[in-house]
Amino acid sequence: MTDSRSEDQAVDRSMGRRTVIGGAAATALAAAGFQAVPAYAGGSQGGGSNGRTVRLSVMGTTDLHGNVFNWDYFKNTEYDDTAHNDIGLAKVSTLVKAVRARIAKERRTPAPLMLDAGDTIQGTPLAYYFAKIEPITGGHVHPMAAAMNEIGYDAAALGNHEFNYGLDILRKFQRQLRFPLLGANAQDWTTGLPVFPPYVLKRVHVPGEKPITVGILGLTNPGIAIWDKANVENKVKFGGIVELAKIWVPRVRKAGADVVIVSAHSGMDLSSSYGDALPVPENASALMAEEVPGIDAVLVGHAHLEIPQRLVTNKATGESVVLVEPLKWGMRLALIDLDLQKVSGQWKVVGRHSQVLNANTVAADPQVTKLLQKDHDKVVEYVNSKIGTCTEAMSAATAPWEDTAALDFVNFVQADAVSKALAGTPEAALPVLAIAAPFNRAAAIPAGDVSVRDVAGLYIFDNTLLAVTMTGAQVKDYLEFSAQYFKQVSGPGPFTPDQVTNAPTPTAPGGTPDYNYDILGGLAKPLAYKIDIAKAVGARISDLTYGGEAVTADQQFVVAVNNYRQSGGGNFPHVKTAPVLYNRQVEIRQLMIDYVTTTGEVNPNTFHTTDWSLTANGAPVVITP
Repeated sequence: MTDSRSEDQAVDRSMGRRTVIGGAAATALAAAGFQAVPAYAGGSQGGGSNGRTVRLSVMGTTDLHGNVFNWDYFKNTEYDDTAHNDIGLAKVSTLVKAVRARIAKERRTPAPLMLDAGDTIQGTPLAYYFAKIEPITGGHVHPMAAAMNEIGYDAAALGNHEFNYGLDILRKFQRQLRFPLLGANAQDWTTGLPVFPPYVLKRVHVPGEKPITVGILGLTNPGIAIWDKANVENKVKFGGIVELAKIWVPRVRKAGADVVIVSAHSGMDLSSSYGDALPVPENASALMAEEVPGIDAVLVGHAHLEIPQRLVTNKATGESVVLVEPLKWGMRLALIDLDLQKVSGQWKVVGRHSQVLNANTVAADPQVTKLLQKDHDKVVEYVNSKIGTCTEAMSAATAPWEDTAALDFVNFVQADAVSKALAGTPEAALPVLAIAAPFNRAAAIPAGDVSVRDVAGLYIFDNTLLAVTMTGAQVKDYLEFSAQYFKQVSGPGPFTPDQVTNAPTPTAPGGTPDYNYDILGGLAKPLAYKIDIAKAVGARISDLTYGGEAVTADQQFVVAVNNYRQSGGGNFPHVKTAPVLYNRQVEIRQLMIDYVTTTGEVNPNTFHTTDWSLTANGAPVVITP
């Protein structure tokens, strides 16, 4: 990684994504998409301020997921995506400084606050390293704590991924922060009392006026009870977002808050990935704003969406509440503007607005970069170092049209993790299958030494692992749907790959992408089948067997899937509505890395068998790349 100090006075040449930060804050903010909004222009609402409006600004991030630098550790290069986003707290810090500088020039305007809405200490090798390889419990300051302290956050809410590494790591991280980590609905298992601070009051100085008291309430996601059951059961329980807000918002007001801002690790719109497994929803921020009186603004997290502004009317008061969600990973900085006037001598919000600023327009803050460069370099070295060996090379180059050890490895790790998690449950006796797609034809694990990056190349997405139950009939339907990936042929070939794969469909007229072609494999016994691509879509799967026996329509299976597929991605049948047995929100990529690290060796002979093949009217299809 190049030292960001060299970028301070220079424009990056990659896609024109950055601007010079040596100039005025206004220039940087304009490039980031800042829109100046006129202050509330209403008349006096009573009291001793003659109708003068004071603007309080609140900045916010969410779902940072261990990103400090604009760096892809798995690709060993600067981060980039199709939208040319940039990531990381070093970039966010530059935007924060620009906002603060702009506001500091405005007379009689209070200094802004800085908040986060959770999911901070998991998601990158940088975060993993200081949780598992060199845990912060040994004394090292977590890089996210160091960066957030340097930026000067005022408060943060707990995210669900804060619990991934256990309570010891989380408590150590909490102690390293120079601001409170909030979670009103993270409650003691027995007493029901909060085990983290539920809220904090911030007294904001207003030149020439009484201070504004801002109450910041933190709420985390109830799904932690399912996703991190192993870490929290019999220790911490999690109440509903709306239910606990109804209890705590009035308490924050009673404690003296003129303004109440909720930092909620719960998506905007009502939904739950865990179905009816919990009596409260996963995503409920808008519902909370609508049903709980007394909230002025909500910093929304968890859903990884970009929502610059949404105004929700509270049913009880008729007042508007502004909600904003700044995407993920530090790609955006939320900016909430609350206009206040005196009403009977008390501050009252009379206007509200929010927007998001794009981090890809600015250079990294050299102070944050310098602070954490050694941590970054240490993790880059780890990611590229040997974690095990492989007895023979595994390539995904032909995975879309033939059974390969590379995808069998993905399925083996997924199914093995689910099988171990279900031990001792009523479903432990069911056969376990797993689903994988050929995400990356260029991926390969070499023979000999294997690095973290080698393993990660097989699984290029940040998907997490779930398991559902499906019947034999549903498994066959699923395979039939997947098989529409292939173009219909009249004979066995030979063909080139493009003559057979990536068939256009009504929903993918440009061709079905590789990531929407799933193969299935069994753990204890093989799941075998043939795909006859001379047949019409919907009638291609034949000879479907498990352990050499024909699969029956009512046979029960546990199927390991990724969260993208289970949430409806690709529109595959049955999986979205199938009962969920396992969901600990563990990244599949990390499970694969952990497997190699733990076992020290990848041996395809332990998991690879040829269980599926392409045929045309019963004859083997020949494909020559």
